[in-house]
Amino acid sequence: MASAKSGWIKIAESITELPFLSNGIAELDVAGKRICVANYKGQLYAFASKCPHASGQLTDGFIDALGNIVCPLHHYKFCLRNGHNVSGEGYYLKHWRVSVLADGVYIDFATKQYLGMF
Repeated sequence: MASAKSGWIKIAESITELPFLSNGIAELDVAGKRICVANYKGQLYAFASKCPHASGQLTDGFIDALGNIVCPLHHYKFCLRNGHNVSGEGYYLKHWRVSVLADGVYIDFATKQYLGMF
């Protein structure tokens, strides 16, 4: 499943290699993109590093009890699973699939995510 041809890019040898902050969010440069990876209840989620509203750095935010990333600037909330804005402002947070395999952690930059279906 994970190969350069298919769009999957290896980001780490294992989950423990990812530089998670105390809020469960890591920021990485991957394929020329600055992205975040969140670890929420043992599941990994990849998304844009900046809020689509006012470019708040999402590594400075937090993950709420419902599994939403909360922007530190205006507290807009986005579902980690599908990128939808759940606080009602109508924005969409770019996100990508993550796969943890025996040989590493991969992100799929080739598959477009629509309406949270993946």
